[in-house]
Amino acid sequence: MKLAGAEANRWCARPDPAAAGALIYGADPMKVAMKRQQLVAAIIGPGGEAEMRLARIAAADLRRDPALLLDAVKAQGFFPGPRVALVDDAGDGLADLIGAALADWRPGDAQIVVTAGALPAKSALRKVFEPHRSAPAIALYDDPPSQAEIEDELRRAGLADISPAAMKDLVALSRDLDPGDFRQTLEKIALFKWGDRTPLASADVAACAPATVEGEVDDVLHAAAEGRTREVGALMRRLEGQGIAPVTLAIRALQHFRALHAAACDPGGAAAGLARARPPVFGPRRDRLQRQAEGWGRDRLEKALGLIVETDLTLRSASKAPGLPLVERTLLRLAELARARA
Repeated sequence: MKLAGAEANRWCARPDPAAAGALIYGADPMKVAMKRQQLVAAIIGPGGEAEMRLARIAAADLRRDPALLLDAVKAQGFFPGPRVALVDDAGDGLADLIGAALADWRPGDAQIVVTAGALPAKSALRKVFEPHRSAPAIALYDDPPSQAEIEDELRRAGLADISPAAMKDLVALSRDLDPGDFRQTLEKIALFKWGDRTPLASADVAACAPATVEGEVDDVLHAAAEGRTREVGALMRRLEGQGIAPVTLAIRALQHFRALHAAACDPGGAAAGLARARPPVFGPRRDRLQRQAEGWGRDRLEKALGLIVETDLTLRSASKAPGLPLVERTLLRLAELARARA
């Protein structure tokens, strides 16, 4: 049988103890690895590998010695409990060998878990598992995790109370991070909230989400956008000490003010515009950008973008003007423009 989506997630979380095994395949190696880890842990438990109830077999080793798989399936371990014979990175060339092992499988044998990359519909390996009664083929597609999957992951980490705003932020974040990075972010959130009984809030997600820009760059851009002229110089000295390239700072400024401009131009208002921003913006930073977009307005932001683009072109030209002072002058002009917007 073939499983995908929510059905596959349910099966991997609670696999049939009488199943002969499963094939997990997909184009994203990280997704395949994570689902394999979940399935193996559900079969043998957290101590299964330490008790030597997991036999790992590389596809290359199996090609050299075809007896490895059947030996692992039939072997009796020293510790009691279910066992797994895991074949990683299999291909259609091993279909006959794996099919023979499944045909010879009996209750009490180790379950055969096979992982593979993207497999076409006519794949020989898929044809071994899909018709099998108790060894499903689990297809993993590139779709981001659903809200239910995120809730399940947080629940397993001990977080059951999640505010609607935080869940909205997590769903948006899941669409911009690869599966491994997103899972690490969820683990970081779980550690961040350890012992905290308050609901998971949007600010908590923002505190744990991967940074999209360096903090010092954020600080100087916020200072310029909020008209804090006196702080721009001091912040620029810190960035100069860190060796930031002038063009990099100009690009960051352009990204920042383009985000404000897109939010200010959104028919639904700045809040709606920021909700559609990519990469997503979270918590207090989103509120801060909303205030900036609403304070500047579309026309002033277009003027600000013009100043930044002019600076960027000068930096990329044959001009001998010093780069960082040129960017600092532009940021000071933006700060003055922000102070005069009222």
